[in-house]
Amino acid sequence: MKHSLRFTALALSASLAFTPCAFAAGSAASAPVSTLDTALIASMKSAKSQGFQARYQALAPVVEKAYNLPEVTKNSVGFLWSTLPADQQKELIELFTQFTITSYVAEFNGYSGQTITILPEEKSLGGKKIVETKLASPGDTGVEIDYVVAQGSNGWQIEDVLLNGTISQVAVHASDFASLVKSGDASQLIAALKTKIKALQAS
Repeated sequence: MKHSLRFTALALSASLAFTPCAFAAGSAASAPVSTLDTALIASMKSAKSQGFQARYQALAPVVEKAYNLPEVTKNSVGFLWSTLPADQQKELIELFTQFTITSYVAEFNGYSGQTITILPEEKSLGGKKIVETKLASPGDTGVEIDYVVAQGSNGWQIEDVLLNGTISQVAVHASDFASLVKSGDASQLIAALKTKIKALQAS
């Protein structure tokens, strides 16, 4: 596995008011995170015996269920989302789904004793919750990866990922995508996502 997830060092522009509360392992809010973590470890362990496409196919249904990817895509594009034609919105959701799964397969590409642990507290953010996890390799202190979960069409689903508790993946995407989307047109972003997916598949 590579050293860290592909996050750009972009801190949230506004502070988040988290309220700690009691957390029970296996709670409904943590379920999508737990399922995703289990699948990621399995994908890492199978990297030597299975090719990229096989691991993609195994991971795809888990990611699609764990994440509310239409909402993540909308928030990653930002305020211009509502100006885009329906066919471009549909294509962006499909491509962003592929990009998310492909990124996981490319990043979690080998196993040497790594563990992913759900920490024993969650935090509330309005109607959403923050599920904290730690990804660690033997001999290191690990990195904190937190998941923002909210009630979606399939129950609790992931809507954002926070690295070290502060760096929002959605905010990073929104910053990266801003120059590629114009009012009513996301053709540049669509092309860029296709290029990113191909590059990850070849990595």
